[in-house]
Amino acid sequence: MTIIKHWLTDAIKTPSPNFDERPDTEDISLVVIHCISLPPGEFNTPYIDQLFCNTLNPDDHPYFKDIHQLKVSAHLLIKRNGECVQYVAFNKRAWHAGQSSYNQQERCNDFSIGIELEGTEFCDYTAEQYSRLATIIDSLLAAYPKLSRQRITGHSDIAPGRKTDPGPSFDWQKIL
Repeated sequence: MTIIKHWLTDAIKTPSPNFDERPDTEDISLVVIHCISLPPGEFNTPYIDQLFCNTLNPDDHPYFKDIHQLKVSAHLLIKRNGECVQYVAFNKRAWHAGQSSYNQQERCNDFSIGIELEGTEFCDYTAEQYSRLATIIDSLLAAYPKLSRQRITGHSDIAPGRKTDPGPSFDWQKIL
């Protein structure tokens, strides 16, 4: 898997409008692991793409009435089957972390890459997801010299008390 002009060559490109410029384009120094499923607990739906691309219909599910107006994105989504979707180029600031802090550095979106795994905090992630994530991490480490295996963290770690993903079902040993 290769990164060319900040896009993974093997990913499906689904550009999101929910990004902006990083304050320092040379500071890509953290990977944040998330999980998402829409509706909660349901997999293999079109709704994650729709949420990240601002096309989620609030009438499609009662849960969507509270989230359809959100302007959020991640750089990548790894689906249950290992398929990867890229929404935002890595040199741009995706809107995935919200209010966050890592090692006393605020605003993690400024310097991080956000990777969503299709899943929930209490549902095992698939072997295909771990395999794809490990390959992607190797590609990111090769492309961005400020990244290291020690700077891969969960959303729950940068937004404690506010976020719980990727949750206790995520096996960190499979990627570190």
